[in-house]
Amino acid sequence: MRPVRLIVYSDYLCPWCYNASVRLRRLEEELGSDLVITWRSYLLRPAPKGERDAERFRAYTQSWLRPAEEEDSGTFRPWATDAAPPSHSVPAHVAAKAAATLGRDEFHRMHDALLYAYFAENRDISAAATLEEIWREQRLPAVEFARTEDPALRDEVLSDHVEAQTLGMTGVPAARFEGNEAFITGALPLAMYRRWIDRHLSASSLASSPRES
Repeated sequence: MRPVRLIVYSDYLCPWCYNASVRLRRLEEELGSDLVITWRSYLLRPAPKGERDAERFRAYTQSWLRPAEEEDSGTFRPWATDAAPPSHSVPAHVAAKAAATLGRDEFHRMHDALLYAYFAENRDISAAATLEEIWREQRLPAVEFARTEDPALRDEVLSDHVEAQTLGMTGVPAARFEGNEAFITGALPLAMYRRWIDRHLSASSLASSPRES
């Protein structure tokens, strides 16, 4: 049976993307090699737009309590520190792609840690110092953090975003199967993701089965 290859567009500053990630990562563990997920960048905040108002940002993070109430959710805590909010989306995506150059496991560790650091620990995941701390916490080789300075990775992040816009995506999380430009948007319940993927696994199995002559 051929594996199902799912492409997911997501942003590390999106609470609903966090929930989608928790659910899809669980299915990845359940299905093993039958499901291969590729995470691509979508930039809700493509560039810094000046200093963000701290009180307004804290008020916004109260909205995280809504995705926190869902089943199979991430861990959320409204902003309760003196740390500045992230200035933009790009640095976290570059750090994740840098981890991916080391291997799939390294990417998963960094990917999960970035979401937890922002939504549960209230850390500024746009700051280089914070990203380096997270990198070290995930026991990634310290010397390899320099990969985050590779302009090719930044270009890849921007290319992912342009691809999503070209496909017609206006929000995230959004997911599509490889080779199919049709996509679904939103953090689906775990059961719905499972049914959707199971249907494609069944179709893949039928397509790969030898036909009777």
